[in-house]
Amino acid sequence: MGESSKILEEVLELQDAESQECKVMALVELSDLIGAIALYLEKHHPETSLEDLVVMSQITRRAFKNGHRS
Repeated sequence: MGESSKILEEVLELQDAESQECKVMALVELSDLIGAIALYLEKHHPETSLEDLVVMSQITRRAFKNGHRS
């Protein structure tokens, strides 16, 4: 727990759910992935929250949409 290997494990489980075309299982794995990321942050970057990552994600998404970061 709290390691990138756990994040990878959850991604692999998500891919397995997708290959089985099981939408509910995929959603569960996405939820588990969020939990694994949260534990990683707590252990390795305790000053950073999931909300901080969401903000950065939104900035990156906007940059791709607009062609640059503002």
